[in-house]
Formats: sequence, structure tokens, C-alpha cells
Amino acid sequence: MPTLAEIRAKLLAEDNNHNSNNSGSNRDAIYPFWNIDVDTTAVIRFLPDANPENTFFWQERQVIKMPFAGVKGKDESKPVIVQVPCIEMWDGQTCPVHAEIRPWFKDPSMEDLARKYWKKKTYIFQGFVVTDPLNEQDKPENPIRRFVIGPQIFKILKSALLDPDMEHMPTEYDNGTDFRLTKNQNGQYADYGASNWARKERSLNENERAAVEQFGLSDLTEFLPKKPTDADIKVITEMFEASVDGELYDLDRWGNTYRPWGLEAPTGNSGTSTTAPAPAPAPAPAPAPAPTADAYDEIPFKSTDEAAAESASSGGQASQNAADILNMIRNRK
Repeated sequence: MPTLAEIRAKLLAEDNNHNSNNSGSNRDAIYPFWNIDVDTTAVIRFLPDANPENTFFWQERQVIKMPFAGVKGKDESKPVIVQVPCIEMWDGQTCPVHAEIRPWFKDPSMEDLARKYWKKKTYIFQGFVVTDPLNEQDKPENPIRRFVIGPQIFKILKSALLDPDMEHMPTEYDNGTDFRLTKNQNGQYADYGASNWARKERSLNENERAAVEQFGLSDLTEFLPKKPTDADIKVITEMFEASVDGELYDLDRWGNTYRPWGLEAPTGNSGTSTTAPAPAPAPAPAPAPAPTADAYDEIPFKSTDEAAAESASSGGQASQNAADILNMIRNRK
């Protein structure tokens, strides 16, 4: 099990590197903490990752959501979203979508469009639900649950790990620490800013230790999307261009690679075909407060109100700019 010092060193190394460069089975295992009532707290105990190569006790997941107005030849008026993995989740890889949209942030009229296709980060953890405000009646047999944590809560987790006052790894069985996940309200959005680690350490009890012994820990990479092949990346690029251009989702063309959740794959081998299944979307937490640069990998952009005001006064200029960019993309091929 990695030590707290190793985790701190890797977190600091990742921060320094960042600053210098400025789908799994058993979905019932996911604990839907975003459904707890406002002004309540779920107490969670995180456990280590079974993957010995992972320094952390979580895995980062990056996905891109591509909206389409409908599905070609089916319900063409019902909007759908196709979720694809961002290749930047794997070190040293360049995402074709982000290579195109990064310059868009320099144009105020393009910021909303850029944010729409910017990768969304979540973090996969596993552990026990110590205090359950949901009072779940139909709990899975295995009490070791998965947690899909967003950037706001993750920032709190990470900050505490870097605090020298935390002497032991929070995932240690004997000297670990529970996490108190508190849900408040910020306007119309859920706010988890009051969440924090418990003040006192706690040893795992007999039932928790028995569960680890009986069911074992998961390798959290099992719950990440499949790494796209070159053929998959070609499909992602095609879908991105079609989505920005306002085209319908083409099941025959892309359905054997990526498709909206709940839509069956096309029969036969029409269109581009790979062995990659359509990824099931991870349940999304309740809406977070208005996005900050941190949620978008520190890409700078104006506030939502400023962007909306500029969009309203631009008379649709953003859409025109998107079309121009797509033309440049296609002409470059």
C-alpha cells in the first residue's frame, strides 16, 4: 500500500507538471450520494485501490459529452448525448477534440461552445458507507461501494492529503479517517463545500474487515472506459465535427463504436465498426455550482453571466464561428 508521503509527492509532482504546462459492471455498487437531502451528511470510509501500480486510492476518469439534435432515421427531434473517453486520460496522448477547441477559449464568442465539449473529470473511489442518510433498503450484497466524485469534492480531499497535520493514510485499516460528505444548497445548485475529513481517526470494525476479506478490493481501472484505438479516435473526431455542425447522430455510421445510452447497436457491419462497446455513462452527481476554471483543467474563461450576455449581444456569431472552424478542419485534411 502506498504511503502518505508517496501520495503527497505524486500530487505535488502532478501539480508542478500541470502548472508548467498550464464503465464497469455492477452499477448498483455506486452509492448515489447526490440524492441525499440538503443539510445532511453521508459518512464514507475510502479503501485502497487493488492495483499495485496506482499510487493513489482513486482513478481519474475523463469523458467528452457530444450533443446531437436527434438520431438519423429514428427520433430526429429528441436530443441525445454520446459520451466518449478523452484520450488525454492516458499519459502522453493528444485528444483531437481538445486540440481543436483549446484556441476557442481565446474568442469570447466561442467560450460557451468550447465549454460544451471540454472534458469532464470525475474520480472513482471505493469504500464503505458508514452513515447513510438515504437509508437504502435494497443494498448490494457487497458493502464495498464505488463513489463517483466530482472536482469540487475532490479538491477538498486532495487539499487535506497535502496537509502535514494528517499523519496517516486515510485508507489505513487501523489509523484511517472517515470522510464526511455534506450536501448544502447554493442557489439552485447542490454545494458540497462543507465536506471534510473527520477530526478523529477510526479503525475499521469487524464487519468492515470481514467484508474486505470476503469480497476483496477492486482494481479501479476496471471502471474506466476502454482506451480508444486509432479507429475509435477517427470516429470520435467525425462525431465531434458532426455535433458542432448540428448534424443528427448516425447510428449506422458510428453505432458499433460509440452511441447514446440505451440505443442498440446497428445490425450487420454497416458503417465504421470496432469491437468497442457503447460505454454506459457514469451516474452524474447532482448539478454543481456554476463551473470554475478548476473544473475545466484551469482553462480561463469568463463567468456564465458574462458569457451569456456576450452571446445574447453577438446575434448568433458563435454558431457562425463554429461553422468557419469546421470548414478549416475539413480543408486541412
